[in-house]
Amino acid sequence: MDNYLQGQIFTTSASLVDSVDRKLLVVLRDGRKLIGVLRSFDQFANLVLQDTIERIYVGDAYGDIPRGIFIIRGENVVLLGEIDLDKEDEVPLRQRPVEEILSAQREEMEARQKREKLRNKLLHDQGFSVDFTETDLY
Repeated sequence: MDNYLQGQIFTTSASLVDSVDRKLLVVLRDGRKLIGVLRSFDQFANLVLQDTIERIYVGDAYGDIPRGIFIIRGENVVLLGEIDLDKEDEVPLRQRPVEEILSAQREEMEARQKREKLRNKLLHDQGFSVDFTETDLY
C-alpha cells in the first residue's frame, strides 16, 4: 500500500503532512500574509502556526508584527508555501519599523482610493455605470 501512495499528488489536507514543523508563508483571503511554523492541521485544512509574524509589504520595504500562536480557518487560505530557510535572508527588500510601514500603507491606501474615485467619476461622466457598493444598501 505504501508503494501505491508514494509519488502520488494529493489535493486534500493530507498533502500538508510533509509541511508540519516547517516555516510557511500563508496568504489569507483578506490579503494578510502570515509567516510561521506549521504545528498542526485538520481535515478542513485549518492550520495552527507557531511563532507567527504578520508581514506587511509596501513598495520595496516590509514590516513585521509578531502574532504568536495563530489559528487559521482553512477556507481563508488562498496560498500556502514553504519558506526556503537558506534563501530567506537574501530578500531584496528592506525591513523597516512597523510604525513606518503602517503609515506608508495608510498613505498608499488613501492614494488608491483617490485614484479610484477619480476613475469612477471619469467613467460616470462618459456614461458608464459605476459600481457604488458603498451606497448599494441605501
